[in-house]
Amino acid sequence: MDEQIRKTVLRMIPYGLYVLTGGSQDSTIASATSNWVTQTSFVPPLLALGIKTDSAIYAEASKSGDLVLNILGREQGNLAFAFFKPVPYADGRLGDYEVRWAANGAPILACVPAAVELKVRQIVELGDHHTFVCEVTGVYLTKDIAGRPDDAILHMKDLGEKVFYGG
Repeated sequence: MDEQIRKTVLRMIPYGLYVLTGGSQDSTIASATSNWVTQTSFVPPLLALGIKTDSAIYAEASKSGDLVLNILGREQGNLAFAFFKPVPYADGRLGDYEVRWAANGAPILACVPAAVELKVRQIVELGDHHTFVCEVTGVYLTKDIAGRPDDAILHMKDLGEKVFYGG
């Protein structure tokens, strides 16, 4: 398979951008920018997430099974870039961002338009990112969304011509 063609073709799959968080006030907090996310079931509501195996969020998700998918708004590219690397938690803030707490104990970034509380149900261990199949156990909407909900989110392409993940 031609590597450049493979990258080009796989980069044609559109991605939203999210910050995945795990842990609790009483444990280690882990976070990472994520983009390999898709809904896989209506009943029960399930999402599949691709999580890099050597990341802190992978370790936390595997251990606790509780996560929050923070959905970034169209103008929140700064958050995507901020969570490309580990971000410390201190004094109610994850890096520069205030947090609230989901019912499962995981942090929610207070500034995002929406968040999804998740419970890990299964991990498919293939490749350099494993697939976490997670049940939606709670949802949070912090502001009204006008128009199509998918138009309100940050997409990978919104970060510029040279920013890719995948392929």
